[in-house]
Amino acid sequence: MTAGLFMKQLSIGFSPCPNDTYIFCALVNGKIPLSGWSLQPAVLEDVETLNEWAMHGRLDITKLSFHALGHVLDDYVLLHSGAALGRGCGPLLVAGRQVAPGAFAGMTVAIPGKYTTAAMLLNLYAPSWKKIVMMRFDDIMPAIESGKVDCGVIIHESRFTYRGRGLELIVDLGAWWEKISGHPIPLGGIVARRSLGTDLIGKIDRAVKASVLWAQQNSGLCRPYIKEYAQELDDLVINEHIGLYVNSFSENLGEEGLAAVEFFLQKGRQAGMFPASQQPSLVIP
Repeated sequence: MTAGLFMKQLSIGFSPCPNDTYIFCALVNGKIPLSGWSLQPAVLEDVETLNEWAMHGRLDITKLSFHALGHVLDDYVLLHSGAALGRGCGPLLVAGRQVAPGAFAGMTVAIPGKYTTAAMLLNLYAPSWKKIVMMRFDDIMPAIESGKVDCGVIIHESRFTYRGRGLELIVDLGAWWEKISGHPIPLGGIVARRSLGTDLIGKIDRAVKASVLWAQQNSGLCRPYIKEYAQELDDLVINEHIGLYVNSFSENLGEEGLAAVEFFLQKGRQAGMFPASQQPSLVIP
């Protein structure tokens, strides 16, 4: 019996957005050597679906929103690599017309899921907002245009296309967060199941970083895989998306990135959005 039969095969999930398919292109397409473990075919799903799956511990390795991370720290540990975190890249509150903050209470707003970072930021920015509708991120702009909702919090590619659809920016929630916190905005990260153990989680973390570096050196080779799943196929939109959401924090969160995540989770706990974790560590050593 060969050693390969004893290789641990791990489940993995991430979103179809260009930053995730760019980051994971090499890893899931056999470009990164793996020792002692392998991957099942990747599952690509909307981030809120991944958030909900994380609540039930469905995947070994998964992308999730940092809001969702606050609910699953007892079961998952954050990797140093693969995150979407930065400045000038946060969720946007948009509408079909300009709206004053005083009018929020009587308006219906769409958010891209209960456990998204967008939902947490909106709650912190306007905690009195009651008429909230949850829907997939790619359904929000059409819902505003049709009058189903008054406004919505948009993420991903939508931030590059909303003006072309005649929508108006009400508030940049990421810029608001940066102003009140002094930190970059943590959007989403990659986590691994704690029960996998420190040694294997370390290998996974290094493999994700190697995948990021491979993509940076072979961006053209990633393009067919990215376009297979992208909502917006325009090369300019894809380039802007990757350029905004993939940065030095994606290679390694580092001290600044980890401090931003810790502060974000602290604010969420203070607002009663999720409980304190029993685990002493956010990331592996």
